[in-house]
Amino acid sequence: MSHRRVNFPETWSRLSETIYRVISSLPLERHVWNERFLDVYSICMAYPETSSQELYEATHKLLKEHVTKLRSEVAESSNLLSIYSKHWLTYSQGAKYLDFLYHHFNAHYIKRSYLNDADIEYGFASDAPVQMLRIGELALQTWKEMMIEPLAECLVDQLLTEILNHRNGAIVDDYNTRTVVHSLVFAEEYKKNYLEFYENLFEKRFLRETGNYYRAKANDLLVDSTCSDYMKQVLLLLTEEESRNRKFLYKSSYKKATAECQRCVIFDHVQFLQAGCRQMIRHDAQEDLLHMYMLLKTSTDGLRHMVYELEAHIKETGLELIKGIGDGNVSQIPIQFVDTILVLHKHFHDLIMKLFHGDKHFLAALDRGCTSVVNHHEPNKSCRAPELVCRFCDTILKKCSKGMTDDADEKLKSCITVFRYIDDKDVFQKFYSRQLAKRLIHNNCVMDMEELMINRFKDVCGYDFTSKLHSMYLDIRMSAENTKKFHESLQAGDSLNTTMNANILQAGAWPLNAAQVECMLPEVLLQCVQSFELFYNKQYNGRNLTWLHHLSQAEVRMQTNIKPYIISMSTYQLAIVLLFNEASELTEKEMTVSTHLQDRDLERNLSPLLDAKILLKKDEVQPIYVVNEAMTNKRTRFKVVVAQTQREQVTEVQQTHHSVEEDRKLYLQAAIVRIMKARKTIHHNQLIEEVITRSRTRFTPSISAIKRSIESLIEKSYLERAADSSDTYRYLA
Repeated sequence: MSHRRVNFPETWSRLSETIYRVISSLPLERHVWNERFLDVYSICMAYPETSSQELYEATHKLLKEHVTKLRSEVAESSNLLSIYSKHWLTYSQGAKYLDFLYHHFNAHYIKRSYLNDADIEYGFASDAPVQMLRIGELALQTWKEMMIEPLAECLVDQLLTEILNHRNGAIVDDYNTRTVVHSLVFAEEYKKNYLEFYENLFEKRFLRETGNYYRAKANDLLVDSTCSDYMKQVLLLLTEEESRNRKFLYKSSYKKATAECQRCVIFDHVQFLQAGCRQMIRHDAQEDLLHMYMLLKTSTDGLRHMVYELEAHIKETGLELIKGIGDGNVSQIPIQFVDTILVLHKHFHDLIMKLFHGDKHFLAALDRGCTSVVNHHEPNKSCRAPELVCRFCDTILKKCSKGMTDDADEKLKSCITVFRYIDDKDVFQKFYSRQLAKRLIHNNCVMDMEELMINRFKDVCGYDFTSKLHSMYLDIRMSAENTKKFHESLQAGDSLNTTMNANILQAGAWPLNAAQVECMLPEVLLQCVQSFELFYNKQYNGRNLTWLHHLSQAEVRMQTNIKPYIISMSTYQLAIVLLFNEASELTEKEMTVSTHLQDRDLERNLSPLLDAKILLKKDEVQPIYVVNEAMTNKRTRFKVVVAQTQREQVTEVQQTHHSVEEDRKLYLQAAIVRIMKARKTIHHNQLIEEVITRSRTRFTPSISAIKRSIESLIEKSYLERAADSSDTYRYLA
């Protein structure tokens, strides 16, 4: 369309009538709409001068007159919210259509008045005229200025009254109330800070009234309610208020309104709620605990007291449970201990998952509580948990050698839960390595299960913790291959009368005592030993073999008058039994001369043979021993065990703890040297903290032990105190 002259008064006369019909949502024919669209375009493109400014001012005046008329109807109405809502919905929809009608005007005239970033940056904004609004925005601003602001106090009073009536259970006009509230937001939705008007006019007062209402409500409930009843009522109030907020308020107010309500009914009365927490936990009042958690979880420190009480209860319950352990069979103590901890852990873990939805603060409290129970010990006594858990594993793993079961694997897997709570994991490792050595040497285990358990410990503590355990396991695997090669290497003429299986064990990995009882081995065993040494020296030049006969086992075939038996016994017992191949009866003195076993050792190995009825004592005064040709046993294959005395068990435990103490000294010194080598210079307190952090996966060192290690390293010239500060250490390269 070409530029042409436009008679503005005549064009506006036609246009104003259409604008009124659009803003009032009255019917409008299509061709009229198209013609008015062209009228707007003509005004914008008029020649020689455009009438755009006149159009803007005329439109603004028309809108103001229209809204003023509507305001009079609203103000005079007895149902203010309903009439306001009706006019707002019509007007706001018409404002959108009007913006479409003025599309060309908005795009070519209004847009030119907008300031760009360069205008603002170079300071032209202060000299620019007032920025014009798009026609749709102008319509909304007119509504705000001519309708909302004059009626603001009356509107807000009506809104708050409706919401209060709803709180008190009355039936209110939900739709119109929500529409009016939202109109306070949408009237300025074109602005960047469009919520400011809504917040200042309505939200601040609403929150103040909400606080007053629920503060009074809470005080009324506290007068004659128990903690349990109060929590139920508060949860109901909060649920209703949250639903009410979503029904009436704009979304930006949801959290603010809920927070105000919570502050008045929960946070202002936290001490009242927490006062009943201890009894709820001790009486397992699960419904009340769930309610308390739901109320306090929104508070920053609200749950701290609950977490503390739960941790204290877990510790108290656990200590009470383990107090009764020890009555009855001593061999059952490890099983009772582990089962007790697992029951304790499962009960409270299920409780936390059910009531507290796995909240990390409560799970941490469970870990701290179980740690306190597991590591509890009497004053001046060491903690027994590492030993008991180790013996539990040993018992289950030995049972697996008779046949694997799913139940055994589940018990071993659950045992790791208790193991995680042990502070002195290095003590556990020492006990476990000794028990593992016995199982591997005496073939009293399932190798796959042993490897699985070692890997489980590695997942918890890392490779360093299980490196020696892995070495022990691999030694047994390699020994089987060496034994196979040994038998294959024997020539037909060199074949032995005895089948020999030798375990080659690394001295640095195995916790074995090399001190042995003096004994003269039978000739048949000496031949096996010499043949194997000859084979091994050819395979591995430069390695020395030390034979540990006190750990060796032998299987003997014994033919009685009734039936043959295969009997497992120690090497020393074998030396005694084989003497009877050459003599029908022997005295203790003759046995001593032939075997070199002294009185105490001879008696210790002889007694189990008598108990098993393999040998008989003919005379008590001058004992003479003979083979029991009439021996009977239900099993054709059985084992003769040299029982470990109580004193020997105590000594073994003491030796283990002593070995741990020595290892800890070396570990602490090594940790200090590594830290100093990296830092060169460090303050005393910082060094203590870093050593504790590094050692925590194995044990928790005492401050005094760290100080002794520092002094020892100073004496060895690994580090020194700084000349200008006695609390600072320097590394000596």
